[in-house]
Amino acid sequence: QVQLVESGGGLVQPGGSLTLSCAASGNSFNMYVVAWYRQAPGAQREFVAQIRTIGTTSYADFAKGRFSISRDNTKNTVWLQMNSLQAEDTAVYYCNARPVYTASTTWGPGTRVTVSS
Repeated sequence: QVQLVESGGGLVQPGGSLTLSCAASGNSFNMYVVAWYRQAPGAQREFVAQIRTIGTTSYADFAKGRFSISRDNTKNTVWLQMNSLQAEDTAVYYCNARPVYTASTTWGPGTRVTVSS
């Protein structure tokens, strides 16, 4: 089991950058696949990026070339670096973790990102 908490959200101007952090507590973080999701106002939650235990990454189409997910298992932390942010990226961003061999998931409470001039 892990517990997750996101941080790094805030207000940023269009074209700017933010780096979100997902800090995990608990055992065996290196055995978890970690992903970022987001939920814009009035919209459904959507997938943003994923990093597997081996380090393989995948991204939603809107994130390719702009966002980068990374992890450091010694620090129990996953980051989402977001560049060239636009108003459409405004959302609450959530961290998700699941054990590599199961479909069970753990969610963080989310961190709000607002892109506005």
